[in-house]
Amino acid sequence: MRRVVVVSNRVSLPEKKSGQAGGLATAVAPLLQAEGGLWFGWSGKVHEEAEDQPLGFAQAGRVRYATFDLSPAEHEGYYNNYANGVLWPLLHSMPELMRFSRADLAVFEAVNARFADLLEPVLAPDDLVWVHDYHLFLLPRELRERGVENPVGFFLHIPFPAPDIFALLPNGADLLEAVLSADLIGFQTEADLLNFAAAAESLLGARRRETTRLLWAGREITLGVFPAEIDARAFAERAAAAAATAPVERLRRSLAGQSLILGVDRLDPSKGLVQRLEGYRRFLETSPAWQRRVTFLQIAPLSREKVASYQALRRELLMMAGQIDAELGDPDWTPLRVLTRGESRATVAGYMRLAQVGLVTPLRDGMNLVAKEFVAAQDPDDPGVLVLSRFAGAARQLEAALLVNPTDPDSIAEAIGRALAMDRRERQRRWRVLWEGLVDRTPEEWGRDFLHTLERVAARRSGAELGPLSGGRSAPFGAVRPALAPGLFFSRSSNAVN
Repeated sequence: MRRVVVVSNRVSLPEKKSGQAGGLATAVAPLLQAEGGLWFGWSGKVHEEAEDQPLGFAQAGRVRYATFDLSPAEHEGYYNNYANGVLWPLLHSMPELMRFSRADLAVFEAVNARFADLLEPVLAPDDLVWVHDYHLFLLPRELRERGVENPVGFFLHIPFPAPDIFALLPNGADLLEAVLSADLIGFQTEADLLNFAAAAESLLGARRRETTRLLWAGREITLGVFPAEIDARAFAERAAAAAATAPVERLRRSLAGQSLILGVDRLDPSKGLVQRLEGYRRFLETSPAWQRRVTFLQIAPLSREKVASYQALRRELLMMAGQIDAELGDPDWTPLRVLTRGESRATVAGYMRLAQVGLVTPLRDGMNLVAKEFVAAQDPDDPGVLVLSRFAGAARQLEAALLVNPTDPDSIAEAIGRALAMDRRERQRRWRVLWEGLVDRTPEEWGRDFLHTLERVAARRSGAELGPLSGGRSAPFGAVRPALAPGLFFSRSSNAVN
């Protein structure tokens, strides 16, 4: 089997692992440990001499890690200012939060080039190269310019906006041209795929062949939808075990019989936290019978603290929380608790199992694995209710949740009331539908689906047919679910579109 080379902005080094690991690490690490391979990217360290340092290597199990450091100027221009100050808000359809400068773009381009300079010498001819996320949009082209002919796949973990929004990015056409040097480009949802294809058509003049193949610069690029998954069984076991731990027991005692509403998100403008708190406030104001019978715990660890929009959000969120507690609380009842520090994944899993309502209401999200984790954490005999944004990628798989428009506080308030009043039989019925949609899928299968497809695409390009990755369960390339548009490729594990 070919070696898998995962390339990401940040590498989850084995000695750095903590109970808070999530996101990309949760999705990719199990596959790499199962299949073996190389994980390449930024170490997370920042220092002045970084640009002169060689790659550092480490080994853990079947995974080899290759990392390098960033200089302060690179970290500021590439990571804080361009990746997270421009691309993140734009791709989440929040262009008003963009702060574009050509100087930051130049640093972003230089860091993507440094990724390629350091990666190219460690690649073997048969490696499968899997590039992850918006930080590295330019890397496929940088690799091709250095003579890399390996199969290159790119997966976007966050949404892709409508073409007219993406067109607001001054270097949008160049970014699209760079990522189209990949052989396979993957997305979380059908909507993201279609938005990307339309942007490539309008900004570059690319031509679409069927739905999932783009013709550009004499090449054919394949597009696919691969919804990221969790290991639902493992998370359910973790939540059940955590329910008896000291942190969860302390929270249980502090509730004194009140129902727990729980939110778990990074403190980020895309997560709809301000609108969520306003929805909770409306619920308390319009349903006074629930006052003193419910507590809302919002865990919102700080992130990207040097980005201005994140600083502003923190101030607004804490001010709102203070107002809600001051105006609606009592001396012996605090309606809202906000934590801006992280908790371990095990503890959060225990909190989820304890909660009667999970509030997951992003304004826009690529997938949102927290929603899936909340479902997996529940006690099947007495499950809580998931209130989920229609604009999270997970909503296409979790339609038995209570779906809301996150910009409408009244919609959130009504869903909270409905969730708290729901009888056990309906809660069990909804939970079973949600659970059955998650239980047979794993991150390993998600990764194998993508890589198997990449091998198929590479084989088509070279004229040779290759077998699947070990353990793969993918459908033949080009397999189409009957209800989908002709030619639309979805991974076997996907039921993201009905």
